[in-house]
Amino acid sequence: MHTPPFIRTPIAVLALALASTLVVALGGCASTPVPSTQMAVAEAAVQSANTGSTSADAPRELQLAMDKLAMARQAVSSKDFERAAQLADEAQIDAQVAELHAQSTRSRKAAQESQDAARVLREEITRKTVR
Repeated sequence: MHTPPFIRTPIAVLALALASTLVVALGGCASTPVPSTQMAVAEAAVQSANTGSTSADAPRELQLAMDKLAMARQAVSSKDFERAAQLADEAQIDAQVAELHAQSTRSRKAAQESQDAARVLREEITRKTVR
């Protein structure tokens, strides 16, 4: 049996419209993609921050970053990609905070040492001029 062209065209258009709607609907329901870029950036930030001086000068901040990175990895394993992305972002920020806090602590110690050295020098100069 032969279908007239004026019927075939609307059926083809309807089939195409249904197929595109199905693709869009499935795409909208698809899970969030693995946050591989965010995970890599967070891993690098935590690794960069994880130094002896940061461990000594900002241990809480560094531990927080490492804990959040571990939770992000666990979220990826659980296929909770949205949560993983959020935790990876937080881990990156916490790692940067740890580095900055450690740097600030080291700067404060260096400033204190300079002030102490200047005080000792002033005292030495004062002692020599009083004699």
